[in-house]
Amino acid sequence: MARVDIRLHSYREIFVATGTVKWFNASKGFGFIQADDGSKDVFVHISAVEKAGLSTLNEGQKIQYELQKGQDGKTSAGDLKSI
Repeated sequence: MARVDIRLHSYREIFVATGTVKWFNASKGFGFIQADDGSKDVFVHISAVEKAGLSTLNEGQKIQYELQKGQDGKTSAGDLKSI
């Protein structure tokens, strides 16, 4: 029997950006970040906030984030860092 070597490679582009929290509602579980580069506002989910070790985001807070594309094709903020 022949041996087959199969390797799966994952390719992911990472776009790091900065912005200001436009608004965030912890009880609703989401909000938006206004991008510093003037592009459209970026959706941020409570799961990304909690993963960053934060409980909430405050209006006007400066954030560094990665733009991530979900399975639905929509872009959101992830890997958040308060700056």
